[in-house]
Amino acid sequence: MNPELTLDTEINLAIRLTVGLVLGAIIGFERELHRQPAGFRTHSLVSLGAALFTVVSAFGFIGGDLVDPTRIAAQIVSGIGFIGAGTILQYRGHIRGLTTAASLWSVAAIGTAAGAGLFVVAIVGTVLILVILSILDRVEALARRRLQLPPEGYVLPRDNQSDPDEGMSEDLP
Repeated sequence: MNPELTLDTEINLAIRLTVGLVLGAIIGFERELHRQPAGFRTHSLVSLGAALFTVVSAFGFIGGDLVDPTRIAAQIVSGIGFIGAGTILQYRGHIRGLTTAASLWSVAAIGTAAGAGLFVVAIVGTVLILVILSILDRVEALARRRLQLPPEGYVLPRDNQSDPDEGMSEDLP
């Protein structure tokens, strides 16, 4: 059975969804500027979806001891892993997209906080994510230049150092 909500409560819930959407969009815009696999729309949708799941979980059901409003919200954490996994790419031993996957996971947390009405936490979390994505990126680049570290990226170990495509015909699947 659905609870009877006042107009004030429904407006509050709509504000929660909007805050989740806007904060996710801000982070998505930063990712879009850096031409990452998941950008403005994806981050916006993940944050809005997490906020919506949180609101529905907390306000959509009533019914005594068997109702646990944390159950749906808890599944956001594992469910977002599937989307994040889709942004991680491996090509010739190099891995890309880990930061974007982590930002999607973090945006889901921002949406969950907004959906729970924790606006200050959601806003501070958004600012901290932006600091990590923009300022720490510059710090990392500076440190790489100063310490003469190899180019950015992760390299997977190979059993064989030769080219894995060597000797393969172009017309084979």
